[in-house]
Amino acid sequence: MQVFHPDEIHVPSGHFIAGRLVPDAGHLTVRRPSDGKVHGELPLAGADAVDEAVRDADAAWRRTDWARRPPRERARVLRAWADLVEADGAHLGAIEAVCSTRPVRDAIAWDVPFTAEGLRFFAEYADKLGGEVAATRSDHLGMVLAEPYGVVGAITPWNFPLVMASWKVGAALAAGNAVVLKPSEMTPHSVLRLAELAVQAGLPPGLFNIVQGDGRTTGDALTRHPLVRKMTFTGSTQTGAAIMATCALHGPKPATLELGGKSPQLVFDDAPDLERLAGIVAGAITGNAGQVCVAGSRLIVQRGIAQALVERIAARFADHRPGATWDDAATLSPIISASQAERIAAIVGRARAAGATLRCGGKLYAGMPGGAYFQPTLLEGVDAANPAVQEEIFGPVLTVQTFDDEAEGLALAGHERYGLAAGVHTADIGRALRAMRGIAAGTVWINRYGRSSDFVIPTGGYHQSGIGKDLGRQAVEANLRFKSVLIDFAATH
Repeated sequence: MQVFHPDEIHVPSGHFIAGRLVPDAGHLTVRRPSDGKVHGELPLAGADAVDEAVRDADAAWRRTDWARRPPRERARVLRAWADLVEADGAHLGAIEAVCSTRPVRDAIAWDVPFTAEGLRFFAEYADKLGGEVAATRSDHLGMVLAEPYGVVGAITPWNFPLVMASWKVGAALAAGNAVVLKPSEMTPHSVLRLAELAVQAGLPPGLFNIVQGDGRTTGDALTRHPLVRKMTFTGSTQTGAAIMATCALHGPKPATLELGGKSPQLVFDDAPDLERLAGIVAGAITGNAGQVCVAGSRLIVQRGIAQALVERIAARFADHRPGATWDDAATLSPIISASQAERIAAIVGRARAAGATLRCGGKLYAGMPGGAYFQPTLLEGVDAANPAVQEEIFGPVLTVQTFDDEAEGLALAGHERYGLAAGVHTADIGRALRAMRGIAAGTVWINRYGRSSDFVIPTGGYHQSGIGKDLGRQAVEANLRFKSVLIDFAATH
């Protein structure tokens, strides 16, 4: 069932500076992933436009004294913002869906509520992180004060536009900063509506500015800007490394980086209920068509149950119905672009050339004009050196490796480059705890896979999967710098 007609969805366009939309000449084409049609033109902010947005944010931060306002006042604004986001759910969800890979059903039922609740979570930290009194000599008073950076630069990916923006912006504002955000040029629209709602909620204009453009021009100018005191980014490991290098050369300034992943789903033969387990494993790689940083892309299963589990997963893969994000009956999202679909197919081809056996999938669905819909794919017979095991594919491709004992399973679960997330499935609590300790990953799920609405649990990776954390107390702390103060009583009158 078609929930809306994509041609009838008006999307805001332009930059967002000083509390209002700022039109600019279109230089980049925005296409709908569902049907490949052009939905609009996007401005490309160069160094001058980025400078205007950053200087406006810095001026607003100083003029409004946002950092020194009563923390509960900052919290009230964020909570009011969350209420408006929730109330605007149907409208915001349609804007999110039309030019992204997020099905409108999921955008309204999950993305929008998750965005609102994330803002509420960060609001409640506004008055919880104020520093501490240090243990010093009795005639001294030592303090550690928590202070915001000023202007935080944020760059967000295309796979969850609203949610990723709320993680970056909510934490920074709660800590007392201003934010200049560059969304992905492929999904630029919904965050503009998010910014409009922020101003309606009472956020002083200029504290949340948005510049549109690509990474090479706009993102680089934002990262280099001298008034941007801290960067936060979610995206590929390659781009994260480039941002980190730029932060080192044009600062130095800190950066929070949530990067690539190649996450294992480690299944032991005592895992209960294979039908339920097949649903978890399959959903962890087909959700958003595998275009998720924490996608469970490596199934590592004990040999005794491997074929029974793989058969059930293959059956679930076959049940998927690809379709446009505005089609409520569709169960599989489009790939973000034709070029990304070609990349997925190329990696699958190289994996097969290296010895992988194709169990199912491996190509685009036929009869889907305009959009690129990749079949859920199972690759068996792979080793640790196979390209499909080594590389982040960012598509619905699941590799299968088998093991005989716990030590072998844990060894296969490790990855030489990535360590973002992992899933462990077992009825043995001791084994689960050993796996939790033994797997080098920033998040380990036991007998489940995927985030819940427990925002207090941070997310972020080990190794080349990133530095720092989003969500949790750690996300707010990452937007604070700490000043040491020592007072000598003897010299004080």
